[in-house]
Amino acid sequence: MEKLPENLLKTYNFRAVLSWYGEMGIDTAIGEQPINWLESAKTIDQSLIARARKKAKPRADQSPAKAFLNSQKQQNNTANDQTGDRKEQRKSLLPNSDQQRSVAPPPKTAPLTIPSLELAKQLASQGTSLTDLKNALESFDGCGLKRTAKNLVFSRGAETAKLMIIGEAPGRDEDIVGKPFVGRAGELLDKMLAAIKLEESQVHITNIVYWRPPGNRTPSAEEGLICRPFLNRQIELVAPELILFLGGAAAKQIYETQTGITKLRGKWKQLEIDGKSYQTMATLHPAYLLRTPIAKRLVWQDLQKIQSSLQ
Repeated sequence: MEKLPENLLKTYNFRAVLSWYGEMGIDTAIGEQPINWLESAKTIDQSLIARARKKAKPRADQSPAKAFLNSQKQQNNTANDQTGDRKEQRKSLLPNSDQQRSVAPPPKTAPLTIPSLELAKQLASQGTSLTDLKNALESFDGCGLKRTAKNLVFSRGAETAKLMIIGEAPGRDEDIVGKPFVGRAGELLDKMLAAIKLEESQVHITNIVYWRPPGNRTPSAEEGLICRPFLNRQIELVAPELILFLGGAAAKQIYETQTGITKLRGKWKQLEIDGKSYQTMATLHPAYLLRTPIAKRLVWQDLQKIQSSLQ
């Protein structure tokens, strides 16, 4: 590689130039050789110029002056937005700033509408099998999580099982694969089940919502509620003897309580769904156990109760 002249190295701050490129969105090289676009029109693909001129042509109902003013207004708005974004980024980096001390606002969620909930109940009630129910979910657009997720994450395991396991929400790995509990937390869950002599083919695993929340945040009450008719129907079709809820988010939404998981875990609760009663228990989420291994002893106590009840 040719060495740059010393005077050029002293004149330009290349780190600042690269930083500026990043702010302008220039982060990818599209050619091997640089092109001086100002040198000559011959270096420019004339088809690109023609296409740009055609795109910039004002509408029939818009004068050239008005079209220009509108374009300038759009450019100014974009520049102002970018400047504001950079200012906010600088403020966030200041030590002991008010923004650092403030509590982040809760995530905005799509408002729950009665028609969406009624449609969810109607579609769920028509499912005569898990395949029908999955197809109904794929056609259902009433949950806002679907717009930001890659895949529907429905279930894995047996179609009918004595033990049904219900977690909180799909994560990144689950969103990619399209099955629940396939990442590190899923690997630990499989080991937990193996400890009480259960395999994937003997249980049914799902979540209270069927799409990954953005940023792996906790699903909102509205998102859980809009998915609830499908979950209730899924429970009815699986017909489990026991239901195990993993994590506080799943337990609190299903039990409709604000009690923390440490107080809920390990206790049998009768849950009535569509006129049928199910024996349920909540325990700590495998993802929590990955962060807090010492809590595994508590989950082992809960698993032994599950094993004893199934036997």
